[in-house]
Amino acid sequence: MSFFVHPQGICESSTVGDGTQIWAFAHVLPGARIGENCNLNDHVFVENDVILGDRITVKSGVQLWDGVRLADDVFVGPNATFTNDPFPRSKRAPEEFLPTIVEQGASIGANATILGGVTIGRGAMVGAGAVVLRSVPAHAIVVGNPSRIVGYVDAKASPGASGESPTPSDAERQSSVGGVVLHRLPRIEDMRGAIVVGELESFLPFRVKRFFTILDVPSREIRGEHAHRECHQFFLCLRGGVSVLVDDGQVREEFRLDHPQKGLHVPPMVWAAQYAHTEDAVLLVLASHPYDPNDYIRDFEDFRRLQARGQSSG
Repeated sequence: MSFFVHPQGICESSTVGDGTQIWAFAHVLPGARIGENCNLNDHVFVENDVILGDRITVKSGVQLWDGVRLADDVFVGPNATFTNDPFPRSKRAPEEFLPTIVEQGASIGANATILGGVTIGRGAMVGAGAVVLRSVPAHAIVVGNPSRIVGYVDAKASPGASGESPTPSDAERQSSVGGVVLHRLPRIEDMRGAIVVGELESFLPFRVKRFFTILDVPSREIRGEHAHRECHQFFLCLRGGVSVLVDDGQVREEFRLDHPQKGLHVPPMVWAAQYAHTEDAVLLVLASHPYDPNDYIRDFEDFRRLQARGQSSG
């Protein structure tokens, strides 16, 4: 046997990878499939229709029910709870259990509860005690009950922090994310009030063919979560504040747009998401193209593959 089972552990599955360790009082049912170099701590239960990738750590007190899929390098903290039936009744199992997917490199903190049918995206971080009722985007950090996004893993925070008015000497700043630029628009004020102005053709590399506004977004909600193949966008928060995450497949950075002088240019083939809206937030988006559903890339893994293909061919 190329894997280890503690004398007080039970492993009924014959599909277990090399180097995996199953510790005392853990129980793996016959239909489960477990990859290589996994570590299942004491008092872990693994049901039949469960698939685990390689190098997974499952800490004590975790039950993995039918429909759970853990990709490579996932960490599950002690007493994290998975569910697979939204309306459970004793002795009345559904015809099919909801699949719960945790993608590569994601981590789930101690005592978190994961609703059946959700997907925890690649590299995401679920905080201890969080109650996850909806899918978590790749690399997002979520906490609370119900869980909400509070940041992104490894995202650089943009300088010129929240609440600061832009200065004339800092008209624009190139982001570490390819092609993304933070513009600081001039403000003119006198006793009658203030205006913020911008001559678009002088600083944007596209002509505006469409605009839309995003408003009345509950603070825990996330918008965007896509990239465009050809369309440029310019984000300007007219009221309140919103955080914008941009990612070019190699680097990600966060910007807090909380002043009407701050505008963010996001070019094509950059993944963008908006979250942490204030209750009064009004976000204006200027776009270089009319609406075209075929211009959207809505799956982050598809975006990564397209980016990698473009970089390798370039």
